[in-house]
Amino acid sequence: MAKANANAQGGSKYNPRRWAVPTKRAKNYAEERKMKLHARGPKKDQPLTDFEAGMRSGYLQCQTDHAGLYKYKKAIGEGKSKAEARAISQQKGSK
Repeated sequence: MAKANANAQGGSKYNPRRWAVPTKRAKNYAEERKMKLHARGPKKDQPLTDFEAGMRSGYLQCQTDHAGLYKYKKAIGEGKSKAEARAISQQKGSK
């Protein structure tokens, strides 16, 4: 049933934007950059390349998070409930 509902919305169950507060993600990236090692995943304990260190800065990774957080706060400001605001923030595009 979830699959039918997801397909009706135009995507898979993995399609909705998933966001978190960017500072939480950035904190983990900062720790990896300080250690100059991968802290998790298949490359654990291997050194970071310059490119990977740049990605860990959080700038590129947090763009969708910032958009979701902006939409969430805007919806809350308009008086929507937390559940409605979360649904709005996870929609892709400017709906």
